Amino acid sequence: MHKPVVVGRPVASRILLVGQAPGDKEPKFGRPFAWTAGKTLFKWFHEALGWIEDETRNRLYFAAVCRCFPGKKETGGDRVPDEDEIANCSRWLAAEVELLQPALVLPVGKLAITQFLPPAPLNDLIGRKFRIEYRGHAMDCIPLPHPSGASPWHRMEPGKTLLRRALALVAAHETVQR
Repeated sequence: MHKPVVVGRPVASRILLVGQAPGDKEPKFGRPFAWTAGKTLFKWFHEALGWIEDETRNRLYFAAVCRCFPGKKETGGDRVPDEDEIANCSRWLAAEVELLQPALVLPVGKLAITQFLPPAPLNDLIGRKFRIEYRGHAMDCIPLPHPSGASPWHRMEPGKTLLRRALALVAAHETVQR
């Protein structure tokens, strides 16, 4: 893992968005979802909720499974954090949940989703709301696909429809104020 640690704004929100790990651009900008995936993510929130990027960053607490850039794969693209790296960072996510007591968690991408739900195909998870318990705290969970340009899932069917359904669930959630 490569420092620095990347964290979101100190927002006291009942909505927790959890990504995988920062990319290589996020440390330079000092915030999560600062590059291509972020542009897509913030476009989703704008279309579903009318929020621009700054509003989204002020309304959601941005967390991650791992807080440092994991590095590149030899074949290109960002490396997925391994089990030891995930375990080493897990105390931060646990502490954030304990402190914020979120009513809604939005895990973004497969790695983040599997921190809250059993592994399953995205087609079985996206577009649904789950009532979960995470380390003794009950909350709703609405998984989102990763907005990466490397993943075509959210740009083709059934991903497009399931993403719209997921964002409609977020927009309808009691914690979302417009």
